[in-house]
Amino acid sequence: MEGKNEQRAGLLYGIGAYGMWGLVPLFWPLLKPSGAIEILAHRMVWSLGVVAVALLVVRRWAWIGELVRDRRKLGLISVAAATITVNWGLYIWAVNNGHVVEASLGYFINPLVTIAMGVLLLGERLRPVQWAAVTTGLVAVLVLAIGYGKPPWVSLVLAFSFATYGLAKKKVSMGGLESLAAETAVLFVPALGFLLWLAATGESTFTAGGAGHGFLLAATGIVTAVPLICFGAAAVRVPLSTLGLLQYLAPVFQFGLGVLYFNESMPPERWAGFALVWLALSLLTWDALRTARHNRALALKLLATAAAAPTAPDPASTALDPTSTAPDPTPTPPGPTTPGPAPALPGPADTTQDPAQQRVT
Repeated sequence: MEGKNEQRAGLLYGIGAYGMWGLVPLFWPLLKPSGAIEILAHRMVWSLGVVAVALLVVRRWAWIGELVRDRRKLGLISVAAATITVNWGLYIWAVNNGHVVEASLGYFINPLVTIAMGVLLLGERLRPVQWAAVTTGLVAVLVLAIGYGKPPWVSLVLAFSFATYGLAKKKVSMGGLESLAAETAVLFVPALGFLLWLAATGESTFTAGGAGHGFLLAATGIVTAVPLICFGAAAVRVPLSTLGLLQYLAPVFQFGLGVLYFNESMPPERWAGFALVWLALSLLTWDALRTARHNRALALKLLATAAAAPTAPDPASTALDPTSTAPDPTPTPPGPTTPGPAPALPGPADTTQDPAQQRVT
């Protein structure tokens, strides 16, 4: 019962995280007349403050010393920080300039771009259905390019920057809060410097727009951190396959807002391109679920086979068993003998794992 409650809570956390990410296009227009770069700088500065408070509450600081001593991780964190800067900045600009639908396309095709990068950069092998999904995604981009009269650059840059960000984070292997804290710490000084420069030149909107506008700019830290905290809570409670399905909630909500709320145009060629993307994602999802089900069934079969296999007798135990009928090849000297103490049999090995070696994911 407790396990079901945990999974139900994890599902709610996951829906909350991806739901907030999907509805965030409603927030960025509230920050006008601030420009995209000023909003981005505020997001970096205030996110670090919110995440620092969260880490203080959960008392997770030991990773800082390890990160500072590891130059490779520092380099990867810098790459992640640079790519998420591009991703965040372009997304804010796209939403506030009437490109919500095109931005949603970037997150729809992100799984396809991630798979393609795995093949090109990591030498991963694809199953036939995955190849079909990636090929369908490429055709969709061509159809959309014809419809737009140019490649969908906003979608492509968002997809590739986020895929690169994900690859860097995979190599770093840090928790969500810790990773965001490190990334925003890298970005904090240039972001704060830019905000101070705006204030010195009289171009800052933080105080010029009134207290309410300043509060909304400061709230960018909460808007960034809260979905991430919910995602972390979901990741430890629900299977990855469930998270993989939930990830489509965000671009679905974004697409719906773009069409229904922001009233962005959807000519037939754009519908055709999106339909091909959705077909590719359907193939990808079906293949992932089928593979997960097959692997689970195979693991259960192997466990059942191992449990049913007869256990071979231990030769040492057989030799020490007084009921054994095997003849003793050693000649017995005549006369009575006094048996000595029986040798002690080895006990079961201690398989308890040292808590210090356990890894929390």
